[in-house]
Amino acid sequence: MSLELVVDVREKGVWLALLRDGKLIEIQEQIGEADFAVGDIYLGKVRKVVPSLNAAFVDVGFEKDAFLHYLDLGPQFASLNKFTKDTLKGKQNVADLLYFKPEKDIDKEGKINDVLSASANILVQVAKEPISNKGPRLCSEITLAGRYLVLVPFSDKISISQKIKNPEERARLKELMENIKPKNFGVIIRTVAENKKIELLDQDLRNLINKWKEMHGNLRNSAPPKRVLGEISKTSSLLRDLLNADFTNIHVNDKEVAEDISAFISDIAPGREKIVKQHGLHVNVFEKFGINRQIKMLFGKKVPLPSGGYLIIEHTEAMHVIDVNSGNRKGAEGQESNALATNIEAAEEIARVLQLRDMGGIIVIDFIDMHTRENNKALHEKLKQFMQSDRAKHNVLAPSKFGVVEITRQRVRPETDIKTAEVCPTCNGTGEVQASILYAEEIESKLKYLLTEKNEKALTLQVHPYLASYFKAGFPSRQWKWLLNYKKWVKVQEVTAFNLLEYKILNGGNKEIEL
Repeated sequence: MSLELVVDVREKGVWLALLRDGKLIEIQEQIGEADFAVGDIYLGKVRKVVPSLNAAFVDVGFEKDAFLHYLDLGPQFASLNKFTKDTLKGKQNVADLLYFKPEKDIDKEGKINDVLSASANILVQVAKEPISNKGPRLCSEITLAGRYLVLVPFSDKISISQKIKNPEERARLKELMENIKPKNFGVIIRTVAENKKIELLDQDLRNLINKWKEMHGNLRNSAPPKRVLGEISKTSSLLRDLLNADFTNIHVNDKEVAEDISAFISDIAPGREKIVKQHGLHVNVFEKFGINRQIKMLFGKKVPLPSGGYLIIEHTEAMHVIDVNSGNRKGAEGQESNALATNIEAAEEIARVLQLRDMGGIIVIDFIDMHTRENNKALHEKLKQFMQSDRAKHNVLAPSKFGVVEITRQRVRPETDIKTAEVCPTCNGTGEVQASILYAEEIESKLKYLLTEKNEKALTLQVHPYLASYFKAGFPSRQWKWLLNYKKWVKVQEVTAFNLLEYKILNGGNKEIEL
């Protein structure tokens, strides 16, 4: 298995695509310095305490108040609250907790109005980004995530990932942390820390302590609402969480971003900087790796399966519904065997689509009916196996007697929604057809103007593959006729992401020419 990260730097932001063995499994968009990202820490002000919900609404600067439930305060909330108040008043002048006297843990069954009051300042962390018309979901159990460790202030507990099974390794890691962690700081040891040297773990711990000091410095003399510590960029967080021996390449189309990623990798995985590959700006990196094509296939209502079957994906207010269809699949093994094969193939693609679109909540899947209990059990095991690589918390229930499988999946970010339907090229979505528009002639007219009147030397025409075929077909093709007429070669470049009759004309510096 190989993992590749493709980074497409655009004018309005950065697109990240994660590929496993060439298949797109995750895509994210990063627009500038996004606020209210998961992990961001804010100084907020309590706007309203609602005892009936056992929750409070907090102003963190978003257009809608954020939601904070009592159970998300964390056991050490009293200590955090004391630290926050003392820092704002100038009594807590250092970030170090060596001489900090922790408060007693709050009651697990307590009430929100016992610990919070309206207009109080409170330190919170974004647990769930704003989705639809809802504000962010918050917690007050502050954690700082690193490559190998997660730092938990106001706690002395050392926790180890359950995926680390070796008892000797668990004992080694625990003993190591007991010797190097500061007082009043707890630590969660991540899976990737297994068999790592003390130098790497110690450096990661120091980095997290420095982030805590940075947060404390920003908190001093602050007024709510204010972000006091931002999560690292999505590119860096992906690398921090996923970078392992399976990562083969990171493709970037921007020199500055490539250098930043190389520097980040040198910190978290020294010696692996060579996996960063820089591509020129003239290369459409998403097109080169077939990402645009996969996006169009996987983000529509109908998702094709390799064997000829397909999925129909519907989104209702309460849940997502997926219907599995065999399509034109044929096989000589019999109906039951064909149904099982199609269902297993669909299960693999569904696991991929759920992660890719970041679909959350309740997902109901109507698989093709199978009559034997063994086949339903095999399908359930396969689906759980395919879902193992999903980092979001999820639960897969066994098929019902009607062949329906229910999945619950946690979503902490807005669902990725990419429109794949293309605007009608003739009416431009107005519903009125203007049959007189001849796009090919329009393009050729503009090329003639640029090559003769403007004396452009090197032009690139970017068009949908259908139009590219039209201009390149036959001999002499229209592209060759341009060369004969204007004594200049026009490069025709296919762009799958374009609408059918969308096009761009680029100059020698690969900048779009506005006409």
